[in-house]
This record gives sequence, C-alpha cells and structure tokens, in this order.
Amino acid sequence: MPAPVPRQRAIPAAESGQAPAAPPNGGSVQDSAEALAAAPCTTAPSENAAAPSENATAPAGTAPDRAETAVPTNLTLLLIEDDPGGSPIVPDLLDQAGKPIRVRTARNLTEAERLLTDDVHCILLDLALPAPGRAGGDDDELAVLQHVLELAPRHAVLALTSADDTERGAEAVRVGAQDYLVRDELDGRLLSRAIRYAVERKRSDSAERRLAEGRLRAQENARLERGLLPTPLLEGSPLRFAARYRPGRSRALLGGDFYDVVRTPDGTVHAMIGDVCGHGPDEAALGVELRIAWRALTLAGLCGDELLGTLQQVLEHERADDEIFATLCTVDIAPDGCRAGLCLAGHPSPLLVRPGLPARLLPYDDNGPALGLLSGARWPRMQVELGAEWSLMLYTDGLIEGRVGDSGERLGQDGMVDMVRRQLTAGLHGEELLQAAVSEVRDLNGGELTDDVAVLLLDRAP
Repeated sequence: MPAPVPRQRAIPAAESGQAPAAPPNGGSVQDSAEALAAAPCTTAPSENAAAPSENATAPAGTAPDRAETAVPTNLTLLLIEDDPGGSPIVPDLLDQAGKPIRVRTARNLTEAERLLTDDVHCILLDLALPAPGRAGGDDDELAVLQHVLELAPRHAVLALTSADDTERGAEAVRVGAQDYLVRDELDGRLLSRAIRYAVERKRSDSAERRLAEGRLRAQENARLERGLLPTPLLEGSPLRFAARYRPGRSRALLGGDFYDVVRTPDGTVHAMIGDVCGHGPDEAALGVELRIAWRALTLAGLCGDELLGTLQQVLEHERADDEIFATLCTVDIAPDGCRAGLCLAGHPSPLLVRPGLPARLLPYDDNGPALGLLSGARWPRMQVELGAEWSLMLYTDGLIEGRVGDSGERLGQDGMVDMVRRQLTAGLHGEELLQAAVSEVRDLNGGELTDDVAVLLLDRAP
C-alpha cells in the first residue's frame, strides 16, 4: 500500500526539483534567476500547447507530487526538518548523471516514518528536532539521531546542524551518521555531493559489515568442523596412525565421509571408516553422528554384527530421507597385532601391505549391505591374518572413483593398488604415502575430486 503523502510545505518548488530555492545567505535575485534558467523542465505539456523549450520552467501552480512522478530520478532524499517559517534550506539537487534528486519532506519523526520507503536512499536530519517522548536537554542531544538510526538502519543519514554547533555534528558521525552539514553553508553542489558520498559510504559500510560477518561465520564453522574431526584414542598402542581427509564440498572442512580409531582397555585397536551418500552439510552431520555412536558403542564393548545393527538403527532414526544410506568398514586388531576381524557394510575392502609381498586387498566375499538399505540385515565378521609387520590402509570410494585422463574410465580398486605399489617402491610411507596417493588421484582426475575422500593408515613394526 502506498505511503500517505503529508501536507506540503511552503517550498514545493525546492521539494519537487522544479525550481531553485531562495538563495541562501541573502543571495541576489539574479542568482535565483540564473539557477531557474538552468533547472530542467518537469511539467508535461498539454495536448494543445507547444512543446516547452529545454530551459523552460514549471508553472507556479504545478503540484509537487505531479512533478515528482514526471521526473526520472536516481536518488531520493528524505528531509526531516521542522521549519515553521517555511524558509527553504534545500536547493535544487542533481545526481551524478545530471538528473534531479527527488526530495520528500517530513516535519517530525512520525511523518518521516510514513515516508521512509525502500526507494529512499538518504535522510537529511535536523539534529535540533526533539526525539519522540523526550523533553530535550544536554542528555538528549543526539536522541533524535539515535531514533532515526534505529528506524532506518539500512539508509544513509546526513546530520544537519548550525554553524555554532559543529561539535554535535562531529559526534553524530561518531554515533552512526555518514556525515554532517552546516545549515548556513548549504548549496546545491555541496549537498548533492554529500548525498552521493553518504549513499556510497553506507553501501560500503554495509558491504564491509556483511563481509566481516561472513568471515566470522566461516571461522566459527571452521572451528566447529575441525572439532568434529576425530582425535584417535591410541594411548598405549604400538601402532602408528596417519590420515588424510578432503571434503568434496567447496570451502568445506567436513564431508559425508567419517573415520575413527580407538583402543579399548583389553588392548584391542578398533578402526572404522564410512561414507554417507551425498555431499552436503546434512550428510556431514549424519556422518559425525554415526562416528560418535560407533565410538560410544565400541567403548561399551560392542563389535561386529551387533555394533553394525545398532548403528543402522541410529542411521534410520537420524536420516532426513529413507533413501539415505551409509557404507562402513570396521577392523578390530587383536592386542598382539598379528590378526584382525573385518566387517564390511557395502564398503571397499582395506589394502594390506607387508614387507616382501605386493600390496593386496583383503577379502570382501562376505561384504554385507550398506547401513540403511535392508532391515534385519547381517554383517559377517571375517578373521584376517596380518603378520608381524604390516600397514593397513582404509579408504572411502572417493579415492577410487576419480576419472583417469580423457578416457573417462575410473581409477578403480585395481588402479589404486597399482598406484600404491609404485609409491611404496619409491620409498613412501605414512603421511607421505597418503599425501602422494590423494594428490595423484586428483592429478589423474584432471582437477578437484567431486566426492569426499578419507584415507587412514595403521602401521605395525616389530
């Protein structure tokens, strides 16, 4: 609904941009005439009238609201100033393109609130106005400005003060105004420039504030996501641990892949890696929930089929859609470090590396379904012999599903095994091996991988 138009003041020509205001500081009539000749035409001709010349002026009886709708303008100024004598303080204003700046006038804040629409770019506020509900005085010098800043937080504000009160103008800028102007020094060029400056400064301040807020949110999200990555609990274990994690989401630190490693009081080391389908923040949150649930259940003594069945219940309760599932690989390494139990829930099998033997994948014939696909599913636990010295690499499918060159073929598990064998031959181990593996997969893909990648490595030396 359009805002109601207040009673017009005694200076319609200055408010509408039709004609120049009376010259400030006792300017001559000749000055006004020269300004009048330079004013643009704002009145549409009648059907029987000849077209006006370029420098023609509007008739004295033209209504201000008609002229405002007829003049194209880029900027709108809201003047909030109580002037009982009707003496104009706003001369003709032109924007940077030479178009008239439209002026609306409000005599008090109540009237200003009605006129404060989205098309207003700047507010020129008389600091001498009393604030609503305040009686004035030294303590209330900037109360009217503070009220306007609360009323119009997205608008540029220019403070208007007298020549003997410039200190209050400077204080107004400190409080939140974009600039202050002295009433007796106003002229069209100064005020037009001040309006454009105030509008641009407000835009710049708003953009800078949004950028700062975005940085703070990003920092908070980064701290949160880093905090959600696991801290392995391997105190007392001779095994060495390394991991690499690369989310597929742009500018994210956490994806749908998750992993964890803990050592229980009996000396068994439990390792897990999993992948929630999808790459968004919801999948990342679900992955964190599953990881925390796995750690709690493992420390409580659950393993194998019982643990995975309970995790499936957690997934079914927490997922946003019935089609969401998660793959999982769990390994529990015996206290002597020579053998392990392996459970696969739709997940790729780990890679085992032993001295003097080629790297190979562990058996995956008894691979069970991914979590969340089949109710009442079972996940057999396979016994695996590791030997006295070994390295065990667990990974998500992001490491093997990248493309290889222009052929469009995927790297696959066989390609990954060959790649790791070459890197082992080159003498890479631990963190260096994982870094080289992830980097080479990215290079083979010809750019960033779209899927999340998680890789962890456990080493045992005699």
